[in-house]
Amino acid sequence: MEKKANPQTVATEKWQRKAGLVVKSYKLKKETVEAFANACKKAGVSQSGQLTKMMDDFIEKTDMERM
Repeated sequence: MEKKANPQTVATEKWQRKAGLVVKSYKLKKETVEAFANACKKAGVSQSGQLTKMMDDFIEKTDMERM
């Protein structure tokens, strides 16, 4: 018997697809991940928000260097 998906899970996944969100997985050193989490907490920012900001800054910087 196949288990039905939770309606909330289905709705969340649908919203994430619509919003263009994806899940990525990286292997990083535990110490780095824990230090990053603590730094984000001290700064009062979310880890995902800070990662997005750093990625966007890096993309912009590398795009400017190619010009």
